[in-house]
Order: sequence, then C-alpha cells, then structure tokens
Amino acid sequence: MMKAKVQDPAREAWALLRNIAFVMKERTFALASEFDLAPMQVHALRTLEPGEEVPMSALAGTLHCDPSNITGITDRLEARGLIERRSSPHDRRLKLLALTSEGEAVRERISEALDTPPPEIESLSRADQRALRDVLRRAGGEGL
Repeated sequence: MMKAKVQDPAREAWALLRNIAFVMKERTFALASEFDLAPMQVHALRTLEPGEEVPMSALAGTLHCDPSNITGITDRLEARGLIERRSSPHDRRLKLLALTSEGEAVRERISEALDTPPPEIESLSRADQRALRDVLRRAGGEGL
C-alpha cells in the first residue's frame, strides 16, 4: 500500500500565495488597461498622496525602478493631466511631483478597485477572514 506524499505546509502556503500574487497582477493589469495606463503608472499614482509633493527620485526608490525610468512614467502621467511637476523652492534642480485634482480622482477610483477584496476572500466567513489576516500579519505580510 502506497502512502500519498504529504506536501510540506510551508511550500504549499507559499505556492498558494504565489497564485494569489499572480491573480493580483492580472487584476492590476486589467485595471490599468481600463484606465488606459501602464501598471507602473498605476503604482505611481497609488504611491503619491493627495496634497503632498514627492521628489522624483523618492518615487523612483519607492517603485524600485531606475531614476531614468521614472521620467518616462511621469511624462505620460503629466501628459494625461494626472500629475504635475514642480520645482523645489529650496533647490531648483529638484523636481517635485504632485497629483492634480483629476489625478486624485483617478487614484481614488483605482485604489477603491484594488482595495476591494476578490470574491474568493469576500466569501470567507468573518472568522476565516480574520484568521487569514492574522496569519499573514505574523508571516510578515505588512513588511513585504
């Protein structure tokens, strides 16, 4: 009689998390397409906070992209009227980025869509949702 191979629970959990990440990536790409944006532009909009100015270099660091790439990302967002570039009052070489009112509205709609849990999580009981949240917190999900 052969025994079924027991899957290592850590490997199985990791495989499930990778699957969720893949689904989330597809969801982000679809949403970006809906707004006629590139996925990195979606991330840039979500990173910028309404009413705040952020140096272009800081945005590049947050997005983990080369500073030379942030120029193209911000050029396209600026051309769409979603952000504006401003000179720093303290250092004219430093370019600051800020959301426009239209950018804030698009950011809000994108955030609402991305922050809404998928049906697979919504359909879990409240107890299971809390348990999932708590396990992910302990696994370092807030720092990932």
